[in-house]
Amino acid sequence: MTASVIEVKDFRKTYGDFVAVDRISFDVKQGEIFGLLGPNGAGKTSTLECLEGLRMPNGGSLRVAGMDPASESRKLRNLIGVQLQSAGLPESITPDEAIKFFCAYHDVAPRFDLLERLGLAEKRNAQFYELSTGQQRRLALALAVAHNPQVLFLDEPTAGLDVATRVELHGMMRELQTAGTTIILATHDMAEAEQMSDRVAILLQGKTVHIGTPMEITATGGGLTKISVRTQASSLQAPDITFPGVSKHISKAEYSIYFSSDIGRTVSAIITYIEAQEDTLIDLRVERPSLEDRFLEITHNGVAQ
Repeated sequence: MTASVIEVKDFRKTYGDFVAVDRISFDVKQGEIFGLLGPNGAGKTSTLECLEGLRMPNGGSLRVAGMDPASESRKLRNLIGVQLQSAGLPESITPDEAIKFFCAYHDVAPRFDLLERLGLAEKRNAQFYELSTGQQRRLALALAVAHNPQVLFLDEPTAGLDVATRVELHGMMRELQTAGTTIILATHDMAEAEQMSDRVAILLQGKTVHIGTPMEITATGGGLTKISVRTQASSLQAPDITFPGVSKHISKAEYSIYFSSDIGRTVSAIITYIEAQEDTLIDLRVERPSLEDRFLEITHNGVAQ
């Protein structure tokens, strides 16, 4: 992934005196899934809408597939797919009619297979207002990907979806990525972002405070690594044992659980102790801080950490 399909440089968006996005910059490579994260009001939706050509920026430059979304939005429409938080479809339209209309607009054959795959086949002739929230979002996703877009924008795509449909959506995202589609994923679901994104940008008060892979971002925080250990003779259950790097120790069932700032030294010391006690290690689990943990740390009290 070398070519930049999306380029954002010193982008600024205001609404009157309110600054929604304040001179942010990032790029997204071809075939990359790029997560756009942040609390409500951080500027995610404003950024997406300007990249999609739905709103005009107030400063900086935006390029999507080599085009300026503000001045070349008509040319861009066949190259991008957009799933908004609200589909905005007429209440009386049916999934069958919607897929025919959108595919005709993009000059492709109707993708009824997407209705089948997303569990909407039995609702093909139901009116939009009769669909559940999850079904409406599934239809919006089908319309967004029906023309195999070069760039796909997903705004909270799994909100209101059941587990099976979420898995199906993630599978579709991987298939599209393999085929070369570039995806921007705006989500509040940190587990989803950590699982699906190659890189993420965290926005806070209209500014980018971190950009990197989920692993890079979780590795830079002050969060402690959780180490859970179970031994045959429970030699770690003694209350006066201390290990380097450990700031907190609890016991739960047959496990001794340590919270460490220095995982290497802690694990090494624990194993050495177990061997010295002629005990047998049964289970050892190391859990790094999650992206959600790091996100909460960064956005704590609305101040970048």
